[in-house]
Amino acid sequence: MSMVNDMGMEVLVNSDNPEQVLQNMQPFMDLMMNYECALMEIETKLKVLNNEFAMQHNRNPFESIKCRLKKPMSIVGKMKKKGLDITIDNIVENLTDIAGVRVICSFPEDIYAVSELLSKQDDIKVVQVKDYIRNPKSNGYRSLHLIIEVPIFLSKQKKYMKVEVQFRTIAMDFWASLDHKLKYKKDNLKHPEIIAQELKKCADTITAMDYKMQEIRNMLD
Repeated sequence: MSMVNDMGMEVLVNSDNPEQVLQNMQPFMDLMMNYECALMEIETKLKVLNNEFAMQHNRNPFESIKCRLKKPMSIVGKMKKKGLDITIDNIVENLTDIAGVRVICSFPEDIYAVSELLSKQDDIKVVQVKDYIRNPKSNGYRSLHLIIEVPIFLSKQKKYMKVEVQFRTIAMDFWASLDHKLKYKKDNLKHPEIIAQELKKCADTITAMDYKMQEIRNMLD
């Protein structure tokens, strides 16, 4: 069962298949379109910064940009995990990673340079910063996470939308991708702590390599 109020903003989902219900709700489809527009805004800003940086320093600060929108199944799963009713307002207020951008940089110092340039733009609002590079997670995960609000300009209004931007080096992204693939297998092992220790060692080794490569780059400059 689903109910939509007169304003079309509250979509309450009580269904055996809430993901499918959401997908067919116009307010949810409009919301996802807004997040998609926010991704385009951030991607454009980053590409402009990349081009300017390349002109000034004769090199690109990042290797690639990856954008993604959470799928309805993931949104519903996260809302259930938080114990929240599945409404449009609750989704907007409580989920900050529906729209995600991953920026893959060559060197750690480029992460901070690009993230600072992005954060200082006058139409960007920084909501939250989580620095897992200077303060890694216990498993060795490293990345800089920014939750920002970016304006999108629709035909009749301007809206600020939240986007999570993750900055990683190539090595950090390689480690995180493999850890993500392996974490499900770790649950079936008799001694998962051994695998966790080995992965932590790999993360530390990769970090040391990141900073050594940055040191060599600085010597060449």
